[in-house]
Amino acid sequence: MTYDGTLDEEVKIKAAKNKKLARYMSSTQDLVEEQIRKAQEKGAFDKLEGMGEPLVLEENPFVPEELRMVFKILKDNDFAPYWVELGKEIDHDLERWEKEVHSFQQYTRIFFREKPSRRALKHYEKKWDLFCYERRLDLERINKKIIDYNLHCPTFREGRGGIRVQDRMFQMMGEMESLIKQLQQP
Repeated sequence: MTYDGTLDEEVKIKAAKNKKLARYMSSTQDLVEEQIRKAQEKGAFDKLEGMGEPLVLEENPFVPEELRMVFKILKDNDFAPYWVELGKEIDHDLERWEKEVHSFQQYTRIFFREKPSRRALKHYEKKWDLFCYERRLDLERINKKIIDYNLHCPTFREGRGGIRVQDRMFQMMGEMESLIKQLQQP
């Protein structure tokens, strides 16, 4: 395979285009800011309607007209849209998952204070296997909730990234192995 430099040329061309775009966007922003500053100096914003009065934020202008009444009823009765409630549930589930991991770490610290017998070690290993299985299931359930959340969420910016279950489990197991090694040192 020979290197002909075409990739370098493509990168340079794209960089030059992006540089021009960035310069244009920057100059546009500067132009707008300059216009706003001049208008402020002339007093164009001094006597606007409603100036000095509190903002009325009862209605969200980004909510479609046909959903405003529904959201108002929900808000008046201390309810939130499904995706908001689901987001709170996801946060709670993630906190609970972390607490479960922390609790098992505490159990491990207590278990390895003294050198355990073979029988006790086998019991611990079974408990560890069950713990890992349950935590994996928890993460998979949370991931499904995240998918549901993203499907119901009105904008992609509010969306959540999924959990890489395998990576999260690997990290948790690695931390536990390090803890056990640390506890077994004299």
